[in-house]
Amino acid sequence: MADVFVVRHGQTDWNVARRFQGHTDIALNANGLRQVQQLAVRLAREPLAAIYASDLVRAHSTALASATLHGLPVHAMADLRERHFGVFEGLTASEIEQRYPEWYRRWISREPDFAAHGGESLEGVSTRVLATLCQIARRHRGRAVLVVTHGGALDLIYRHVIGVDLKAARTWETPNAAINQLHYDNGTWRILTWADEEHLS
Repeated sequence: MADVFVVRHGQTDWNVARRFQGHTDIALNANGLRQVQQLAVRLAREPLAAIYASDLVRAHSTALASATLHGLPVHAMADLRERHFGVFEGLTASEIEQRYPEWYRRWISREPDFAAHGGESLEGVSTRVLATLCQIARRHRGRAVLVVTHGGALDLIYRHVIGVDLKAARTWETPNAAINQLHYDNGTWRILTWADEEHLS
């Protein structure tokens, strides 16, 4: 068994503008930098054994703030990255609809096997992220770990744990720098806390 704190990176300017980031390497904005410091202070009381993060700068920077307080390294993993959105990256939803109307229709329909040109499908990224999360939990049995990833990855983790189909509309939040605590025991996940933002001001 293991307790896994799974956190979305702090805010970026593209989050504010609602632009799809995917694998595009966007840094935290000023608010995001404040958020990750507040997150680090909140997690300072947790007995973290290890810290993992997507290797994209917005996630790695978020993890580094907590790693500094715990005296731990950040293990960067490309498999914790956000979904690759291909030609959608850098665009807003309205821009995608205007430029790629047929692909937009398939994307908002949440077709599990659909991938925009150069990107990943929901099925593909779900398999990647969940396998990596299970690997981390098994590696740290009986311990607590921090995993910093992305909003889309968190959405897929939530769906897996709760048992929600990939095609279902999202009715839950994945806020920047919020705390989501999961418990892993012998292949089974359970949510202890989701979207806790009490540490953020």
